[in-house]
Amino acid sequence: MTRKSHLFTHGQISMAGRTQRRNMAASGAEPQILVQYLVLRKDLSQTPFSWPAGALVAQACHAATAALHIHRDHPHTVAYLRELGRMRKVVLEAPDETTLKLLAETLQQKNIDHMLWLEQPENIATCIALRPYPKEEVNQYLKKFRLFK
Repeated sequence: MTRKSHLFTHGQISMAGRTQRRNMAASGAEPQILVQYLVLRKDLSQTPFSWPAGALVAQACHAATAALHIHRDHPHTVAYLRELGRMRKVVLEAPDETTLKLLAETLQQKNIDHMLWLEQPENIATCIALRPYPKEEVNQYLKKFRLFK
């Protein structure tokens, strides 16, 4: 089964938040712990989809890579990529496509930078990846999701 994936959308960058983060960095504040969150559809591993684990991992990788690329100039992304050995990713599970798309809408409304990845040619939403964020900035939008198992 050969699958071709394409990106779908990404959140808008909050200019006010960007300015605030630059000011913190300029002030010499302690470096923040940055986390890249991914939310992957759990139902894709179950009947009727029954995608293999490798296909699901690939979806998360596509989304994560795309989010990092799109937001590569953001100070948090630059800092995250500067220390490859200290990268932190958290993979959460969404029960289905509807829940994943609702999360994408919420993130868009709250100006949280993210990427909703669509599997092509089926046009199936599979994963959301946020750009790297301090946990406290995005935790409120993700707390209802549990770790992917």
